[in-house]
Amino acid sequence: MSATVLRRSSHISTPAPARLRLLHIVRSEFIKLASLRSIVLSLATIVVTGLGISLALALTMESAGVPSQPSAEFLLWTVTFGAYMLGQLVAALLGVLAVSGEYSAGTIQPALLSVPSRLPVLAAKALAVFTVSTGAGLVATVGSWAVTYPLFDELGLAVGLGEPGVALALAGTAVYLGLVSVFALGVGTAVRSAAGGITIVVMVLLILPVAVGMLGGAVQWVSDATPYLLSNAGESMTFIADTAATSDPDWSGPLSPSLGALVVLAWSAISLAIGAALLRGRDV
Repeated sequence: MSATVLRRSSHISTPAPARLRLLHIVRSEFIKLASLRSIVLSLATIVVTGLGISLALALTMESAGVPSQPSAEFLLWTVTFGAYMLGQLVAALLGVLAVSGEYSAGTIQPALLSVPSRLPVLAAKALAVFTVSTGAGLVATVGSWAVTYPLFDELGLAVGLGEPGVALALAGTAVYLGLVSVFALGVGTAVRSAAGGITIVVMVLLILPVAVGMLGGAVQWVSDATPYLLSNAGESMTFIADTAATSDPDWSGPLSPSLGALVVLAWSAISLAIGAALLRGRDV
């Protein structure tokens, strides 16, 4: 009888499979994001600003000048500008707050204690912030196309989603926002501070391109590196493949959308790797 009890006890204490534990961690991170008012507000801001700016640009396009025939490039600029320009900042804020908020509140400790290796927690956070930011970006870009389509159609300039490269560019803009969130998550994990993380991310997204642009006129290799900056590579993801070029001889030219996506992915992966190394190597 005692042997039977021991066998049952041993069966009950058997740990859950690793895959199941990871699924639980991922679900927990999604629940955390949904329960944080700042995260929900950030996602709503991505959608609202994306739609609002695109609609404002479309309503004023007659006074600003419009192409004489349907132009996918013009449509994409109108549709993606708000999501790309302001959405990247909001997505970065979301990524930083997803981890720094837990450090400031002290809730990161139970999560890391329950998963001693720590890395699955960070991986689950990365998956969660990427998913929600990309989803919000997709709603913003596709929604912007939908609300501006009637305005373009009245002028005979409407371009459908079925046109080559249009749907891919809208999706690329959304994926860029998701990768920016992952990049910011890595930064936030490394510095463990909302103020410090946001400062670093804003410098990378906004200040670094300006500084490099100023130096690029004097140093050729700096000018050549300009398209590989995070925000510049991300902008190329909003382009159509065969139009990702410029006639300005002083500009080294934007990357193709696919190469831009790889560069943004590299920025995010490096940031996340640094955050993971510091998370694993230091005390909570």
